[in-house]
Amino acid sequence: MIPNQEPADSGPEMILVRYGELALKGKNRSFFEHALVRNLRSAAAYTSPVRIELSRGRIAVFPERRVMEVARRLQDVFGVKTISPAWGCEPDADPIASLAQRVMTRTLDEWPTSGDISFRVRTKRSDKSFPMTSTELDLYIAEGVLTNTDRLRVQLKGAQLELGIEVREKRAYVFTKRLPGPGGLPGGTAGRMMCLLSGGIDSPVAAWLAMKRGARVFFVTYHSHPYIGDASKKKVIDLVRRLSRFQVRCRLFIVPFTEIQTSIRDLAPEAYRTVLYRRFMQRLASRLAYREKCRALLTGESLGQVASQTIENMTCIEDASDLPVLRPLVCFDKEEAVRLAREIGTYETSIQPEPDCCTVFMPRRPIIFGSLEECRAAEEGLEVEGLMARALEGVERVDIEAEV
Repeated sequence: MIPNQEPADSGPEMILVRYGELALKGKNRSFFEHALVRNLRSAAAYTSPVRIELSRGRIAVFPERRVMEVARRLQDVFGVKTISPAWGCEPDADPIASLAQRVMTRTLDEWPTSGDISFRVRTKRSDKSFPMTSTELDLYIAEGVLTNTDRLRVQLKGAQLELGIEVREKRAYVFTKRLPGPGGLPGGTAGRMMCLLSGGIDSPVAAWLAMKRGARVFFVTYHSHPYIGDASKKKVIDLVRRLSRFQVRCRLFIVPFTEIQTSIRDLAPEAYRTVLYRRFMQRLASRLAYREKCRALLTGESLGQVASQTIENMTCIEDASDLPVLRPLVCFDKEEAVRLAREIGTYETSIQPEPDCCTVFMPRRPIIFGSLEECRAAEEGLEVEGLMARALEGVERVDIEAEV
C-alpha cells in the first residue's frame, strides 16, 4: 500500500491539450494539428515560452513558468476542446499512485461542497509497454486514494470527479480538471476574411464565429470626423483588442468616411442614404481585402433586424462588392447575439453609448425594400472612384497585439 502523502504544494508542471473536430480530418489532420500547435505557442508567448509535444493525437504543452496563466490563455485558442493542467512523475505504478494521492488531497481541499463525492480513475497509456493494463492501474490508484479519505465513493458513470492518468514513455501525468476550450478549427486554416466592424453588438460576434471556423480575420471600420468623435474610434479599437485574445494579432483599418456621406446627403435620394453608405463600405472593404489577400467579406447583418437588413436591401448592398459576403448571424435573433457577446467578452464595450458613422445624416424614412436599379442610378450622380480613392488615401492602419 502507498503511504499517506502531504498535499502537493507546487503547481502543475504541464498542460494536456485535447482537440475535437480535428480528429475527423482524415489525411489532412496533420495540417490542422500543426496549425493548432503553432497557435498554442503564439498564444502562450506573452506569458511564457513553451515546449510543445505532438504525439499520437495528443498535445502536451510545457511552459517554462506560470503554468496556470498559460492554461487560461490556451482556453481561448480555437481548435482546443479541453485542457488539463497536470503534475508529472516517473512512469511507474508506485510514483504514479503517490502523486495521485497528493493531487487528490489538493483537489478535495479546494472542492466547493462538503459531503460525499463520486469519483473514478481513468487511465490512458500511450506507452503500451507499461506493465499494467489501464484497468489494472485504475484499480491500483483508486485503492490508494480511497484509503486517504472517507469523502469519496466510486462511480464509473457520471462521476463528479475524475482522476486522470496519462502514461507516456518517459513520464506519467496526473490531473483532475478538464477546462473547456472554444472548440472549432485552428485559426488560419480557413483563409482570410475582412470584417466590417461597427461599434455594436453583432459584428464582433460575427468575427468571433468566423475565427471559430478557422478564418484569420482582418477588420475595417469607418469614421466620420467631425460628426463622430474619437471616443467612437477608441471603442472599436477596444473591441478588436478583446477579439485579439482569440487570434493573438489583429489588424484594423480606419477609413475616413465624411466626404462620402456628405456627397450622398447632397446628391442622392434621402431614403437610400443608409443603403448607399453601406454600398461604399462594401467597395472600400473589398479594396482593402485584396491588399491583405482576404477571400471574403464578413458582416454582422441579421435578416430583418433593421431597415437596411431586408433581403432586398442586403442584395443592393452586396452588389457593390466583388467578393463573397458572409453573414454568420443572418438567422440569429438579438438575444442569441447578446448571449454570445457576453460569453466572449465584447458586450460591455459594445453597449457603450458611442454613435457609429451610420447615424450621420440618417434619413427620416429609410427605404425598406430597395431597388438595385435605383441604387445604381443614384450613384451615377456621385464621383464614385474619386471618393473611393480619397478615402483609401486617408486610411489609418492599427496593428493590435493580444490582450493579456
